[in-house]
Amino acid sequence: MEFNVKKLASDAGVFFSRAMQFTEEKLGQAEKTELDAHFENLLARADCTKNWTEKILRQTEVLLQPNPSARVEEFLYEKLDRKVPSRVTNGELLAQYMTEAANDFGPGTPYGKTLIKVGETQRRLGAAEREFIHSASINFLTPLRNFLEGDWRTISKERRILQNRRLDLDACKARLKKAKAAEAKAALWSDEVEKAEHELRLTQTEFDRQAEVTRLLLEGISSTHVNHLRCLHEFVESQTHYYAQCYQFMLDLQKQLGSFSGTFVGNAESASPAAATSPPAVAAASLPAVPTIPVVPTIVGVPNTVAEGVLNPNEVKPPASGTRRARVLYDYEAADSTELALLADEMITVYSLPGMDPDWLIGERGNQKGKVPVTYLELLS
Repeated sequence: MEFNVKKLASDAGVFFSRAMQFTEEKLGQAEKTELDAHFENLLARADCTKNWTEKILRQTEVLLQPNPSARVEEFLYEKLDRKVPSRVTNGELLAQYMTEAANDFGPGTPYGKTLIKVGETQRRLGAAEREFIHSASINFLTPLRNFLEGDWRTISKERRILQNRRLDLDACKARLKKAKAAEAKAALWSDEVEKAEHELRLTQTEFDRQAEVTRLLLEGISSTHVNHLRCLHEFVESQTHYYAQCYQFMLDLQKQLGSFSGTFVGNAESASPAAATSPPAVAAASLPAVPTIPVVPTIVGVPNTVAEGVLNPNEVKPPASGTRRARVLYDYEAADSTELALLADEMITVYSLPGMDPDWLIGERGNQKGKVPVTYLELLS
């Protein structure tokens, strides 16, 4: 008990001495031991490394996870030393919605098929994003975080100890100076001078030892830069691989769908079964008008094959004017013998007949004829 009381009193005395020395230094009433220029440069370099590492770490976390609530949740799981639960990426969630929508609209319709294809690509993009985030977290964020939570804390602790050793040293210098000034007035103070000199030698030794320890830690910042440089290269490699994957996925999707030159808008479902399978109609502003022959009234006893929905390709004659060339945007499978199957990027001749559904045209390719959906075509001038 008595030992604890003496230790507390000693600690309180040391704290008071340091506080007094620090205050007098700030007021310009006491001298301060200055560190050498190289040591000061090491301190400045360490502070700069810490500040920029924090900023890069925080912004990379924002890049990988823009949702602040999700970042807070991941931080809490990490502090509790628990595994972060798997989270669905935005791309994977969009893929799920597109697939569900395709099932509702009909997976066999052009719109439903396209939704499925785009949804699958979004799923692959989401999986690639998940892989990139995982790789970047391990190879880049973790080393930066380890530096801030490990090496930097050790450096900060040793710097605080060095600061205390310096305050003790300067306090001893001040006491020795006062003792020598008093000795000049009375020879009885010689013991105080000797005591002050002894304390100064001890504090000087402790200060030099702590300065060397701190210097070695600060010089280790160079190794930290080398390590962070390697991690930065790995981050760039992961990001390059991720964007290359995304680019390839989109190229594959583009080849499946074809390049759309016009603007597409949705249209209401037609009452006829054939029209119900058509994709959204092309906007009028982007699709050139196809000249049509004036409607010929139906004569009693003479069948109108177009109006009745029965088309015999051998009976169809192209109009004298109004035929157009068209490029096929993407593949189309003929539903029956009255339709013409299409292949993406091929060129065909198209025209309209009186009484035809406006969503359809007559297409010709060599000796083959049949109905083709307008939305699968790019009409050329």
